[in-house]
Amino acid sequence: MTSDINRPETGTSDTNSLIAFRSGLTVLAAALMIIGGAMAIFEGIAAIAKGGLFLATRHYVFEFNLTGWGWIHLILGILLVLAGCAVLSGAVWARFFGVAIAGLGAIANFLWVPYYPLWATVLIAINLLIAWALCAGMHYEAERG
Repeated sequence: MTSDINRPETGTSDTNSLIAFRSGLTVLAAALMIIGGAMAIFEGIAAIAKGGLFLATRHYVFEFNLTGWGWIHLILGILLVLAGCAVLSGAVWARFFGVAIAGLGAIANFLWVPYYPLWATVLIAINLLIAWALCAGMHYEAERG
């Protein structure tokens, strides 16, 4: 049984986007972008709803009101989901945009740690893994293409 990896590429105009789509790291990054973005959306909705879920540390340096943090996480989550869908479709611009949004998401969740430490730590890890997978996938595909 042969695999697609050993099969030579045919001369099509979309060869680079086909290689980009086939990379396992790219698909991993896109899936994590959609999952991490959905988690950020839920985090933002919970903060906007101002439930009794969050307890902020007093005299925190980066202290915003809870609604402000909610909107930040909601917008970043929506952008991350949209970028993840674009990465799955093979858009090269979405990879760079995804790295930028994942970086902003990691910073936002670092600043969010006093409000919900475990959730913020998980989202920091997911965002850093997204940035790594997108960058490593680009490097792998550049060597291959």
